[in-house]
Amino acid sequence: MQIQDFLDQVDRGETIEAGSEGHQFMHGVAQEALGIVAEMNTGYRTTDEVRALLARLTGKSVDESVVVLPPFYSEFGKNLTLGRDIFVNMGCSFQDTGGITIGDGTLIGHGSTLTTIDHGIDPDRRGDMIPAPVVLGRKVWLGAGVTVVPGVTIGDGAIVGAGAVVTKDVSANAIVAGVPARLIRMTGFDASVS
Repeated sequence: MQIQDFLDQVDRGETIEAGSEGHQFMHGVAQEALGIVAEMNTGYRTTDEVRALLARLTGKSVDESVVVLPPFYSEFGKNLTLGRDIFVNMGCSFQDTGGITIGDGTLIGHGSTLTTIDHGIDPDRRGDMIPAPVVLGRKVWLGAGVTVVPGVTIGDGAIVGAGAVVTKDVSANAIVAGVPARLIRMTGFDASVS
């Protein structure tokens, strides 16, 4: 299996069956990602060094405006897309196998977790994985300790309060908080402008 074949399968939302060729492939890519992440998180790294490691992790160029503060964790790497002017604070975990896209100007608070894989609900198939992407629009702000579950899209300019668990899509320019996250109010700004 090649990386593009696997990503195509994930993009179609197809189940990754436990023990399948895709499952084994995913684990192989994970080993590479874990090695890069370990290198990033061991000792001091300049912002430029972190960006170079992120480029190796994702297999894509990373804009010089991106700032990620280690420690940073990713179990796959090759399905992570970073825009420009992104800031990711310390201690964030991105489970990007199912796909994570982060829009320009987004801020992610320390200790936040983005997840993109669910497991089968049948106990006999619990090892199966169902991918669903997470998309953060432009100028999104996730407070500290936010968890975003598989399949969620957070619209441009939205704010997610610290400690929230986001279980469904968030409208552009909305402020949400809580467990599960609920609408608090709208920002009154239009993040699609500028």
